[in-house]
Amino acid sequence: MTLDAVPRIRLNDGNSIPQLGLGVYKVDDDEAERTVATALEAGYRHLDTAEYYGNEAGVGRALAASGLARDDVYLTTKVWNDQQGYDSTLRSFDLSLSKLGVDVVDLYLIHWPAPRQDLYIETYRALEKIREEGRTRSIGVSNFQTHHLERLLGETDVVPVINQIEVQPWLQQRELRAFGDARHIVTEAWSPLARGRILEDPALLALAAKHGVSTAQAVIRWHLQQGLVVIPKSVTPSRIAENLDVFGFELDADDIGVIDALDSGERVGSHPDEVG
Repeated sequence: MTLDAVPRIRLNDGNSIPQLGLGVYKVDDDEAERTVATALEAGYRHLDTAEYYGNEAGVGRALAASGLARDDVYLTTKVWNDQQGYDSTLRSFDLSLSKLGVDVVDLYLIHWPAPRQDLYIETYRALEKIREEGRTRSIGVSNFQTHHLERLLGETDVVPVINQIEVQPWLQQRELRAFGDARHIVTEAWSPLARGRILEDPALLALAAKHGVSTAQAVIRWHLQQGLVVIPKSVTPSRIAENLDVFGFELDADDIGVIDALDSGERVGSHPDEVG
């Protein structure tokens, strides 16, 4: 696969993001180092980590050892719920940079709105300051629902470039995605394979067989054709490579209809109003 096979999506601040990347949730530090090294060798140029994952150092070691120029790899990290607040977010970001071993990240996100804390507005203002200082190129949010976004847009100055949320065939979140689209906020999908639970779905198995691909490849392809950024996670080298090999086929309108019909509202992650 050529490295230019992965398209980039332009963000509302003029930067762009590779549409397909590697997520490293629930991967320990040492395993993250091995996994990221494998992914970079396979051709990935987009890595998504977070303070909460406890593996920023491993991701950073693999990035440093790869020999790739810093600007060749798109790097995202996130501030965790217990670090929300203006000053604590600034401190958390400094620590993330130190662990990653970089001077700048491409994207810094609020991991969850954590509404019971009611700190996401001042947390986002810290992100705005970090962006002004040039230490992150873009800022955004993760797991924000429409009401969180409406308040954020009304009380802060910089429109987030991305809202990273759970999107998979059982939970397609069309209304939230449409809200973002109307405001030039890109939707990025975490857990696109429903933590593996969706891979034995009979409709998806039949669709994958039709195209001679794996179920995971078919589902990732659906995300791409929806215009989403997608960050599947795997620690298995063959699957890491397989998840990137999704640019040699295309789903047709009937295929899209099959997947659209699977939307049931079933989450594999937590509801954002119930976290933090």
